[in-house]
Amino acid sequence: MNYLIYINGLGSNYRGENIYEFIFSESIDNVWGENWEARPANGYPSPPDIENVTKVGVLTNGEITLDLVQNSDVFSVQDAMDGVIALGWEKEEEIDFSLVKRLVFKFGDDEKTVKDKLYERDFILEFEKKVVYEN
Repeated sequence: MNYLIYINGLGSNYRGENIYEFIFSESIDNVWGENWEARPANGYPSPPDIENVTKVGVLTNGEITLDLVQNSDVFSVQDAMDGVIALGWEKEEEIDFSLVKRLVFKFGDDEKTVKDKLYERDFILEFEKKVVYEN
């Protein structure tokens, strides 16, 4: 089973669609990345060490924008690992949450849970064929 360990915000493409990498690992133990302890995160944290990555799903769309812990001016990625805050959540001004459930993704959510949350809103993660390790 794969577990969500990081959401990497890549910015937007030429069409103004937001691009996010949902990074999964087979374990949530001993997972770490550069500057994950930085408090506040303020954009310093990098994606996890490559040896921890087993699967990467890419979400590209112009309908939602996620706030990510990696950009927090209060919390660190370590706080997300400890369950204090989510890795990513849908911005409030984007949609009326009295009509639809807000998207929230937590450290350690299993792959099926993440895909189901997105599918409820007609969003699909596109997975890379395999993760390539470069030396």
